[in-house]
Amino acid sequence: MLATGTLQGTPAGGLFGRVNELARDTAWLHAPLQAYAAYGVVLFAALLVLGWWTTRDRGPRTTAAALWAAAGTLLAVAVNQPLVNGVHEARPYTAHPGILVLAHRSVDFSFPSDHAVMAGAVAAGLWLVSRRLGAVATIAALLMAFARVYVAAHYPHDVIAGLALGAGVVLLGWVLVAVPLTRLTEALARTPLRPLVSV
Repeated sequence: MLATGTLQGTPAGGLFGRVNELARDTAWLHAPLQAYAAYGVVLFAALLVLGWWTTRDRGPRTTAAALWAAAGTLLAVAVNQPLVNGVHEARPYTAHPGILVLAHRSVDFSFPSDHAVMAGAVAAGLWLVSRRLGAVATIAALLMAFARVYVAAHYPHDVIAGLALGAGVVLLGWVLVAVPLTRLTEALARTPLRPLVSV
């Protein structure tokens, strides 16, 4: 049984403690959530590729949005790096050695979560492309956020901040790049690179 008192005084300690208790009581979820927390990035990559592939016949602006969804995700993860190193928050398993840990232990810091930043960015980017893909990616992003807390890699506020940061970078970035990126997509359609942006 998790000693919840060991989490007192930590941000979102109560919620983290409850999720950790849930993890102790649901051994049947350990393997799938461990796998998703570690390798779910493959699903998000596949969703980005699908978004790009299915927009090439939907006009240059939608194709530009699909390209930005991928580029904006990379930018969001890059923006997160100085924040992670600046905040310098210890991982839950470092601060609370008595908790159940299912995550692969890392030496990097916890806030904001890189995985959640990536997931939030992909979800926001795909809403610009397709409501259906955006909805699927949002569900996948929320599951990723939960999985990262479930395996004790992060506190809840780490993943909430990560989702918000990723989505914010992509949506704000789209406001800035939509017009030039759409024009670039139109220009590429008149070159040998046409198959990348149009059918």
